[in-house]
Amino acid sequence: MKTSLCLFIGILGMLLSPAPAAAQCPGRVISENILDAPVCVPDAPSRIVVLDPFYNLGMGLELGLPIVGAPLTTAQDADLRKAAEAASVTDIGDARQPSLERIVALKPDLIIGDATLHAQVKGMFEKIAPTVLIDVRTWKDHLRVLADMTGRNEAAAKLLDGYEARVAAIRARVPSFPVSVLRVTPAGFHVYVSGPASYAPYAVLREAGVQRTAYETVTDNTAFKRPGWEEIGLLDGRILLYVVVSGYDQAPDDALEAATIKNPFWQMLPAVQSGRAYRVDRGTWMGFYGVASAHRVLDDVERYIVDAP
Repeated sequence: MKTSLCLFIGILGMLLSPAPAAAQCPGRVISENILDAPVCVPDAPSRIVVLDPFYNLGMGLELGLPIVGAPLTTAQDADLRKAAEAASVTDIGDARQPSLERIVALKPDLIIGDATLHAQVKGMFEKIAPTVLIDVRTWKDHLRVLADMTGRNEAAAKLLDGYEARVAAIRARVPSFPVSVLRVTPAGFHVYVSGPASYAPYAVLREAGVQRTAYETVTDNTAFKRPGWEEIGLLDGRILLYVVVSGYDQAPDDALEAATIKNPFWQMLPAVQSGRAYRVDRGTWMGFYGVASAHRVLDDVERYIVDAP
């Protein structure tokens, strides 16, 4: 009986004791909005490697984080790549398969990635340094989590306050007619819809009050659709914004655009017929990386929609 009682007390003590990450953490314990929480991170990381050339790299630079490595090879936005190089960020290769040797050589004290992109390879990076994979739905929440994790809450709030003020001012001026937005690829068309799960630049459009056509608007968690040429006529907005993405290499983009706009189905679109079809920057619309990208989307809203003839 005494042995059983001691065993029960021992088990109860283990259940009630702090989790290892909390009990043994010499820095800070991150317990929310990340994969496999809790994770112990340094109080003031000084050598951060990010695993993606999008949110974590762009937002990290906007927050002034000490980023020493990132997969610059696959960075889609030229301005972001230049900013990273100016900050002496070392290229760790392709985001789909970064170089472990380069990461090890950088001696990071924190590695940051995305739960959707990096969950399957998290174990490899944990052997090098504490690894945090952020797990949220929206770009603004991603910024807030990254800022809270690294002690940059004030900087994030200032960035978001500036964005919110501008988006509110634009929303008051946006016309009420529908706008279509389309991505042209070698494999066909992608329509990133307006809805609860919108990809970041299209979420910015939504917040700015830009109306999309019925085909481009959803109430569920659909993120994008793949219309064929027969469905392209459903993109009947008064204005059409389109981005051309032939792959990581941008060189073939112009040829892909030329082949697309010659098609009779394209020529039948209302925005094309009225001369209101505008090609927009692929870096802004497919390489979205933070508050600067959001402002560039708003630049396009003002240029092509608010101030359109």
